[in-house]
Amino acid sequence: MSKNVVLFSSESVTEGHPDKVCDKISDSILDAALALDPNSRIACETCCTTGLVMVMGEFTTAGYIDIPKIVRETVKEIGYTDASYGFDYKTCAVLTTIDEQSSDIAMGVDKAIEARDGQSDIADEIGAGDQGMMFGYACRETEELMPLPITLAHKLTKKLTDVRKAGEVDFFRPDGKAQVTVAYVDGVPSYVDTVVVSTQHSDAVSHAELEKTVIEKVIKAVIPAQLLTAETKFYVNPTGKFVIGGPQGDSGLTGRKIIVDTYGGMCPHGGGAFSGKDPTKVDRSACYYARYVCKNVVAAGLADRIQLQVAYAIGKANPVSLCIDTFGTGKYSDDSILSAIKKVFDFRPYSIISQLDLRRPVYSQTAAYGHFGNPDFAWEKLDRVDELKQVINK
Repeated sequence: MSKNVVLFSSESVTEGHPDKVCDKISDSILDAALALDPNSRIACETCCTTGLVMVMGEFTTAGYIDIPKIVRETVKEIGYTDASYGFDYKTCAVLTTIDEQSSDIAMGVDKAIEARDGQSDIADEIGAGDQGMMFGYACRETEELMPLPITLAHKLTKKLTDVRKAGEVDFFRPDGKAQVTVAYVDGVPSYVDTVVVSTQHSDAVSHAELEKTVIEKVIKAVIPAQLLTAETKFYVNPTGKFVIGGPQGDSGLTGRKIIVDTYGGMCPHGGGAFSGKDPTKVDRSACYYARYVCKNVVAAGLADRIQLQVAYAIGKANPVSLCIDTFGTGKYSDDSILSAIKKVFDFRPYSIISQLDLRRPVYSQTAAYGHFGNPDFAWEKLDRVDELKQVINK
């Protein structure tokens, strides 16, 4: 009987990619605001190009934020420290254009529809900061309960950065990306079919040396040997040259890598970006919470794979819809699992922020290598497993 083989690819980019430079700056500014005033309302957008960073958005906060200083410190931390890279922290111009949050939006966030209708629960005090749909996902493919392709892609780009910053390789530059194609045999991730890695580099290194270094110090150091076959294809800097990179090679913008940030395309995306947004913006906080729910469901053994969608109306605390799909892997019916989720988890913004302690300066570390799968993040904790087991079995 022939086996069904499906190839699925996901990509990741390094923190020196121009879009990620912008994500990191936006989240670093958010962290600075939350450190001064945990109730800050921030929607920070950043764009960058050769020699220029522009920060814009809506800020309502009680403290002073030194935006140019944060921009330069962030660019330096990423590794753009030399003018020969075409972009560096010392010489780039920093422009700002900031306004307060719209009073029309603030009205709905400050007092939800439910509270205006006379409900007394404190969790009804905060309304969703916007309408929209958000998705969460978890599966048993990796220890992190994340899809294998995006997990491997993130590890590759993180390794590119680690060997560069550690000085193990002196010809890597901050910009780079990786793509991993995994072969699913009868629905099970079985081997890596193709790996693509592109890294910015100095003009002095030959392509042959670069290719050998990436394969040995990055690809084979990250991807388990049992996932590589004699037929696995490696493509390193396929154009042959990647000297001009970062904001000099391409302009960058906050929120332009939303598939990289989430599940690598394995799960639908509602369209909202994360970086630069405080937790009253449900397109960030509710996505984190949906991941938290899904991960606990899988860890509790209720399903091997689950996708959750939640949707909100601006100014309303309770979601307008909630649905799941376990893709036939559920140990109980989807209706039963959804019922258990509703009993255990509270999707109102106030509750999400409180349960995950989201008014802290924790966001700059999320800006690269994925918002999900890192055990240091509060939304990755597995503290509702027993509760889910108890509820589902009643």
